[in-house]
Amino acid sequence: MPTPQPSGRPVRIDAWVWAVRMFKTRSAAATAVRAGHVKINGEAVKPAQQVVPGDRVRVWRNHHEHDLEVLATVAKRVGAPVARTCYTDHAPPPPPKEFMPSVPVRPRGAGRPTKKERRDMEKFRGGFR
Repeated sequence: MPTPQPSGRPVRIDAWVWAVRMFKTRSAAATAVRAGHVKINGEAVKPAQQVVPGDRVRVWRNHHEHDLEVLATVAKRVGAPVARTCYTDHAPPPPPKEFMPSVPVRPRGAGRPTKKERRDMEKFRGGFR
């Protein structure tokens, strides 16, 4: 079975974001569009809105915003290498993990925390002491 080739024809936005692997299922893509997490050229749209090459699509997914420029349209789901050729992501990359606040982790099997460790944990969490 041949793989679908990228084209310049108009395609529904829910089908396109699903086809280029922004969402796992088409229904999840349609739900995200209805919820306003997908915008075309800055406008909130319905799932049946058509997208064509040259449009800017903003997708809010996994606490990160993707700013996609449509280069080609596909109506059927394609492989990841082909999907990456259908858009250009203009969003800045997510911050590195080292700059994200981390939660202290106790080693597994270390037993119950001591009184001092418990107080330190409560203080870290903003406890009452």
